[in-house]
Amino acid sequence: MSKGGLEAGETSKGAASASRGLSILDFLFRVVAGLATLASAIAMGTTNETLPFFTQFIRFRAEYDDLPTFTFFVVANAIITGYLVLSLTLSIFHIIRSGSKVTRIVLAILDMLALGLLTSAASAATAIVYLAHKGNASANWFAICQQFNNFCERTSGSLIGSYVAIVMFVLLILLSAFAISRHH
Repeated sequence: MSKGGLEAGETSKGAASASRGLSILDFLFRVVAGLATLASAIAMGTTNETLPFFTQFIRFRAEYDDLPTFTFFVVANAIITGYLVLSLTLSIFHIIRSGSKVTRIVLAILDMLALGLLTSAASAATAIVYLAHKGNASANWFAICQQFNNFCERTSGSLIGSYVAIVMFVLLILLSAFAISRHH
C-alpha cells in the first residue's frame, strides 16, 4: 500500500519537475526573442547612409525613416520587446508556481497577437528590402543597393533578428499549448 502511494508521489514530483522544465524553457525562449527584437529595432533604427553626388554639397541619403514600412518595423519590434520584458514576470511566476493555468492561457493569447504583429512588420520590411536589392522594372523602381550598400546590409541584417523572434514565438505558443494540455 505504501508502495502505491510512493509511486503516485513520484509521478506527481515528475510532473512538477517536467512542468518546471517547460517554464524554464519558456523563460529562455522569451529572453532570446526579446534580445532578437531589441537587436532588430536598434539595427534598423540606426540605419542611415549618405553618398556624395558630384560635389560634397549635393548628397543623397538613405535613412530608415524615409520609408514608413521601416518605421513600422522599428515600432513593432520595440513594442514586442517591451511585451517580452513584461511577460518575463509571468514566466518567472510559472517557474515558481507551475500549476497556474489561467496565466498560461493569457500568455498564449498575447503571444499569438505579438506573433501576428511581428510577422506583419517583418514581412512588410522584407518586401521593401527585396525591392531595394532587386528593384521592379515594370514599376520603374530601381535597385538602390548598388549605391547604398551599407544601408542595405544593415536593413537585411535587422530582418534576421525578427525572424529568429518569430520562430521563438511559434515555439512559445506550441510550448504553452503543451503545458496547458498537461493540466487537464
